[in-house]
Amino acid sequence: MNKSPVFFIGYDSKEDIAYRVCKQSLLSNSTIDIKALALKQYELRSRGLYKRNADPLASTEFTYTRFLVPALVNYSGWAVFCDCDLLFLKDVKFLFENLSDDKAVYCVKHDYSPSEKHKMDGKKQTIYPRKNWSSFIIFNCSHKSNKKLTVKLVNEESGSFLHQFKWLHDDEIGGLDERWNWLEGWTSKHNKDKPYAIHYTRGGPWFSEWQDVEYADIWIKERDKYLNKKFNF
Repeated sequence: MNKSPVFFIGYDSKEDIAYRVCKQSLLSNSTIDIKALALKQYELRSRGLYKRNADPLASTEFTYTRFLVPALVNYSGWAVFCDCDLLFLKDVKFLFENLSDDKAVYCVKHDYSPSEKHKMDGKKQTIYPRKNWSSFIIFNCSHKSNKKLTVKLVNEESGSFLHQFKWLHDDEIGGLDERWNWLEGWTSKHNKDKPYAIHYTRGGPWFSEWQDVEYADIWIKERDKYLNKKFNF
């Protein structure tokens, strides 16, 4: 890899602390030089890059902005998008060890059908093909197929087109080890290994009603570390 990969972390104003803890866990578990940036919708709007109308089905402010990542790095190199409700436990250098230039994206190819009707702060839980594939994406931004992800397309295409990677052929979608996007309350049902990155996709302990989720103690410990660092002048 010729230059430092960029991580774009989805930012939602309702989950500011989740973003901050995610970023801390990412940087503290990396032995390679990486950049970690917040993907903020209002900043993209101010730059004229994001113009979609508010979508009542969008569960976060970064529902669609994640697909601007290749454009944001000028379709060059590797870049990563992740939801803010992830907590990294493993050195992310291992993410980049066996990537192939012929793949346009890499993701965990979940077969996920949650039983809950609502998640997070009351948002409706929707079920669709390839659900959660787009919650953690490694983009090969130089790949010719990703050049189809223009600013115009991201602003106009449907959610199903984008989240199901319909701008790509299936053989251009590489698979990641499931442990890199470990869905809290789901993956443990069939995987007895330990997670590399925990995804509190149903809702995390930063919400009062989600204090008892799986791995809540690990997130709380990381949050306390962040708060102690922030206020320990």
